Amino acid sequence: MRIIGYGLLAILCLYGAAAGVLAFYQRRLIYPGAFEAIPHDDTVPAGAETVVVTTSDGERLHGLWTAPRPGCGVVLSFHGNASFPEPYAARFGGSPWREAGWGVLSIAYRGYPGSTGSPSEAGLIEDASSAYRFVSEKAPGAPVLLHGHSLGAAIAVALGAREPNLGLYLEAPFDSMSHVVRVHFPYVPSGLFLLDTYRSDLRVARGTAPVLIVHGDDDDVVPAELARELASAAGTRARIEVIPGDHVSILGSRDAEAEVLFRETMPAPCVAGR
Repeated sequence: MRIIGYGLLAILCLYGAAAGVLAFYQRRLIYPGAFEAIPHDDTVPAGAETVVVTTSDGERLHGLWTAPRPGCGVVLSFHGNASFPEPYAARFGGSPWREAGWGVLSIAYRGYPGSTGSPSEAGLIEDASSAYRFVSEKAPGAPVLLHGHSLGAAIAVALGAREPNLGLYLEAPFDSMSHVVRVHFPYVPSGLFLLDTYRSDLRVARGTAPVLIVHGDDDDVVPAELARELASAAGTRARIEVIPGDHVSILGSRDAEAEVLFRETMPAPCVAGR
C-alpha cells in the first residue's frame, strides 16, 4: 500500500508540475505571435497606408488603413494569434470588397511586431476599441463591419458587444478560451488558472447585428463544434457555414457572399467602384 501511495503521490506531483508549466506559459501559448519570431510578408498592400493607432493606455499599434468610398463601410479586421495585419489589409482592400467601396483597418495587437506593450485579453480589447475610434475619426459616420479569425473573432465579438456595427463576420471562432483549453488539454483544470477566458458565448448574446460564421470541417485547432456553440449563443441572428477546409484554408472563401450580406445592412447606398 505504501508503494501505491508513493506512486500516486508521484503522479500527482508530475500532474501538478505539468499544469504549473502550462499556467506559467499560458500567454506564450495564447499569443505566440508576440513571443516568437514568426516569418511573414510585411509588404504594405497596394492602396493601403501604414498608420499608428494610439490606445487610451498609451500603447502604439501598427496598423494598415484604406479609406472607404463616400458613404461606404469599413471592415475592421482582427487577425489570429500567430498572424499579422498585412494579409487582411490586402484581402479586404481588394476584390470583392474594394469594388463595392469598402475601406479596411487591420491592426497588430499590443506586443506583436510593430506594436508596443504585452498582450492580454483586456489589452487586446482596448486595442480593438482604439481601432474603432480611429475609424470613427478617419471616416466619420462610416458603418463598421467587425471581422476576425480565430482569436481575432473573439476580439471582434467583444468589440461588437460595446460598439454599434453592421455585424460580425467570424472565421474559425470559438465560444470560450476555456473550451479551447479543454479540447487540447482535457485533464487540466483551466478554470483554476486561465487568465484570459474570452467568453464570446456570453458577449455575442448581447449583440443585435447579424452574425456570419464560417468554419472548416477539418479544423483541428478550433473544432467546428465550438463555432456551433457560439452560433447557438447568438441565436436566430447567426448563420453558420461549416465548409471543407482546416483552420486556415477557409480564409476568404465566403468573402463574396459576406460582402453582399453586410452591404445590404448599410443604412444608405455608397458610391461603389474604383
